[in-house]
Amino acid sequence: MKIIVCVKQVPDTSDIKWTENNTMVREGVESIMNPFDEYAVETALRIKEASSETTITAITMGPPQAKDVLKRAIAMGADEGILISDKKFAGADTQATSRTLAAAISTKIGEYNLVICGMYAIDGDTAQTGPSIAEHLDIPQITYAKELEYTGEDSITVKREVDEGSQKVEMRLPGVVCMLKCDYEPRKPSIKGTMKANRTQIPEYNLEDIGLDPSVVGIKGSPTIVSKAFRPEPRESGEMIQAGSPQEAAQALIEKLKAEKILA
Repeated sequence: MKIIVCVKQVPDTSDIKWTENNTMVREGVESIMNPFDEYAVETALRIKEASSETTITAITMGPPQAKDVLKRAIAMGADEGILISDKKFAGADTQATSRTLAAAISTKIGEYNLVICGMYAIDGDTAQTGPSIAEHLDIPQITYAKELEYTGEDSITVKREVDEGSQKVEMRLPGVVCMLKCDYEPRKPSIKGTMKANRTQIPEYNLEDIGLDPSVVGIKGSPTIVSKAFRPEPRESGEMIQAGSPQEAAQALIEKLKAEKILA
């Protein structure tokens, strides 16, 4: 079983800065692994514990310091990491990002059984990159996953969250699974794992290495743009109505709405 886990380095700060193109400034900002990606790594590790022949490769696209998030994945238990980095990748939207990652998977990893991603990235919250990777690789996908079971055959069973509750879906491999936060917590890096991560050499590939045209990556290859970026104004806290019964609470609410001239 060959598992690829896509991870992303995201800012760990409330002081977000933006470029003139309304893309996020990442250089010089303290960063962490995207929390949803930690669940993706943990899910892969649980499969590895159940199937000893499993190998896990963590991959990310980002600046040179993004190696830190790969080292964290290795410290958690992943076998290796791959960094896709080039200044031409800067400003990529989900389409350009997924195209770049899919090309790297195809050219630098080759054969694989399963790709696991976090459902969202907290710095974008689009939930598009994982499904787009599946489309570029032309393989099936399951989103909003909460739990994954690998039986040792050429398929997996996934418990996913839906509006009505949950459902179980079986998928033939290879495929992509996008993880929500699970009922189990991601493990912390161990001392042994951290020592291994510090020793591990992480290969770095650029645009030329993965064979893409400059016109389809970064800002040039992004069909969507951010027209405006701003921090929402904080909202005032609501008022709690205390009453002896639901009827009295309703009447008190009506009186307040009338006082504010919301109700006639």
